[in-house]
Amino acid sequence: MLNDNIETLIQTFSENYFEKLYYFCLKKVSDVNDAEDLTADISLDIISALRKGIKLENFSAWVWKIARNKYAAWVDKKSNRVNNLIENEYESLEISDTYDLENDLIHQEDLKLLRRELAFISSEYRNIVVAFYIDYRKIDDIANSLNLPIGTIKSKLFRARNILKEGISMAREFGTLSYKPENIGFFMNGFSGKNGEPWSVIEKKLNKNILLATYRTPSTAEELAIEIGMALPYLEDELDMLVQGEFLRKNGNKYETNLFIVSTVAQEKIYAHLYEIQSSITEKIINLIENQVKSFDENDFQWHESYQPYDDMKWALLMQKIDEVSQRIANDIHEQRKFVKKNLGRYGHTLRPNGGEWDLLGMEEYLGNRPEFVGLHGCMDTPNDLDFINFGQFKFKYKRIEFKTPTSLSYQQVKVLVAAANQNINGINQQILDELIGYGYLDDKYQPTFRVTFQNKIGEFTESQKEIHDKLYNEAYNIAMKHYNFCREIIYNEIPDFFKNDQYQIDHACVNIFQMRGAVLEGALKSGYISYSDDDQRKMLGAYLII
Repeated sequence: MLNDNIETLIQTFSENYFEKLYYFCLKKVSDVNDAEDLTADISLDIISALRKGIKLENFSAWVWKIARNKYAAWVDKKSNRVNNLIENEYESLEISDTYDLENDLIHQEDLKLLRRELAFISSEYRNIVVAFYIDYRKIDDIANSLNLPIGTIKSKLFRARNILKEGISMAREFGTLSYKPENIGFFMNGFSGKNGEPWSVIEKKLNKNILLATYRTPSTAEELAIEIGMALPYLEDELDMLVQGEFLRKNGNKYETNLFIVSTVAQEKIYAHLYEIQSSITEKIINLIENQVKSFDENDFQWHESYQPYDDMKWALLMQKIDEVSQRIANDIHEQRKFVKKNLGRYGHTLRPNGGEWDLLGMEEYLGNRPEFVGLHGCMDTPNDLDFINFGQFKFKYKRIEFKTPTSLSYQQVKVLVAAANQNINGINQQILDELIGYGYLDDKYQPTFRVTFQNKIGEFTESQKEIHDKLYNEAYNIAMKHYNFCREIIYNEIPDFFKNDQYQIDHACVNIFQMRGAVLEGALKSGYISYSDDDQRKMLGAYLII
């Protein structure tokens, strides 16, 4: 009967604790082989004690007590062995070329520990240690190759040994990002560099987590290596690239993220407040549009070319109107602060390496309820300000509408759209005409399929019409400003200390997180002002051209 009880306990241990013990050990020692060995040792002690008939009151507590004691003994054993190995050699700065690596690192276990620590020591020391210990090179040879005095090499080698000794003696625990990388989304304003920056850089999971780690806690390269669980020789090049690309900045020996990242907590509060005002702001925007259209019709203004049904035009009109209100708020805030940032390009974004002009806002991955994103794409490669063409395509992340039109159009393609709107396509490149027909921007008669507005055909409000318009506009403005101020308070309360004085970054973050296109789109769909079915075939929703 006693033997049956023992076997039951052993089976319980094997089924319920063995895997948990392994992960306990893996977290403590951060090495698969060490974790397996330590798990086996703990399990052997537990099973041996059970077979001896030990009496237990709390089985689980007893198992974890043995595990912790065994781990503590394992750490002591490692520490004593390493200290005995290296202690005497580190007591003096006198370093000679006569050494015996086999006596320095007698056990293969110690070589493994040295190699582990070499992965987390900076290149300033690592190259010297590798050259001296691993490559068997003499001190004067190392000094010549690095163009440094022999005394400097000895000093750095001595310092490196102490750093290694400290690291070897500890059981490293890597950060959460080493085994559970997180995701960040981004808002970008501006134009990419010639190598696709910033998207070509921030699409990599490693770079996202470097930005996230250094945003939460400014860190040295060595600290980042531990947090992310990546050997420093590989990480250093990535850090240099991120600094050169202006994604990171260096403050002393610590790296800081060079952009703002909105936390999930902040997003949850901001989106909740946005839903509180969604109905009222959408109603004001709709009233503004309908009052304006009515006023233009009453005054017999030809405020647009009738290429597109009015119900389809509403998609772009809604977004343009909320953008107009939002931009007014951003301009007013900017004017109040009298803030001037240098190094801005012609479109008001930061000039970047490789010909880029862009600013970024990072967003921690948020899985809660929020409005669908609406982007604005347009004409690329405009030669200069004088040739700027006001063409835009709102990209609705709603029922995959954004995929029905190209990401953007070239300057030459938009010039052809202008020619088509002016009914002057003689001599126009036929290939471009065919491309625009294929995209859906032109019909087979070379007429635009979306709203085109000629500014010189738009008249002015009468005094009474202007009074109504201004009243509606101010109502929308006040609601939007209330939301902007709410967002600003949330953002400023969580912004890291190293960003507190960066007024440009704060304003950029507020303007982007506060943008309300998605809320107005969702509100207009709920109210029935616009509609879109699952099998809807319309393509040119959200496109506009102002001439």
